[in-house]
Amino acid sequence: MTRDDLFNTNASIVRDLCEAAAQCCPKAQVAIITNPVNSTVPIASEIFKKQNVYDPRRIYGITTLDIVRSATFVAELKGLDVGKTKVPVIGGHSGVTIIPVLSQVQPSCEFSDDEVKTLTERIQNAGTEVVKAKAGGVSCFTADNFLNQT
Repeated sequence: MTRDDLFNTNASIVRDLCEAAAQCCPKAQVAIITNPVNSTVPIASEIFKKQNVYDPRRIYGITTLDIVRSATFVAELKGLDVGKTKVPVIGGHSGVTIIPVLSQVQPSCEFSDDEVKTLTERIQNAGTEVVKAKAGGVSCFTADNFLNQT
């Protein structure tokens, strides 16, 4: 399954849910975690615009997963406690739009140019690797596993 496949499956789900939300509770806070987030958030926004109830302060794309992955990869590389490692991530939620801000890692640590390149590529490609590994499988088990380990 590719990100395009995810989009084709999830776009109509987001559309339908947002149409209902725009009609029934137009002032709702809408947090979108449905992949690909870079594409599903604009769909949600357009639905709310079409209903004349759009407020950009009420629609969010949730990309926390990129932060968790970044902290995991940095902690693994530097021998840090992943629970105490913080890596800010800016941008989107797919490929090169994911930008780990490695200069702001906490606890503070130094990275060689090669480490920055390798970490950045690994973080940017992690989602694609998961999509390929699942090969169309259900992600609720992945989420359940993560939640029950924390």
